[in-house]
Amino acid sequence: MTDKQRQETYAQMLVRLSRSNFRSRFHLKTQDKQYIRDKGWNTVADHAADFVSKRLAPAEPKNDGKQTPMRGHPVFIAQHATACCCRGCLAKWHGIPQGVPLSAEQQVYIVGMLMSWMRREMEN
Repeated sequence: MTDKQRQETYAQMLVRLSRSNFRSRFHLKTQDKQYIRDKGWNTVADHAADFVSKRLAPAEPKNDGKQTPMRGHPVFIAQHATACCCRGCLAKWHGIPQGVPLSAEQQVYIVGMLMSWMRREMEN
């Protein structure tokens, strides 16, 4: 998948997610936006990749369905807003099957989805 195709996929998914009453309630707060400005996009992307690899990538993550806090880091907010918070949501919204470890490509997709949502939030 080219970068352009990936961006189109993210844009289409963000439109779909915006139609969900639950998902559309999530927004970055002032302190979340300041955190991104202070740390920079590369650091936030590193955090996102780390959270995904540790909390979502295993076939059966610890506390699946409850492993992503509702606040405390902009990536956590993005995970809920984009349905990348647990394996159940990944299966329902993104078609990523449960019960098998996430591939490197799937992890890149998820991080990209999170970053795409956060970039849109920073523009608003």
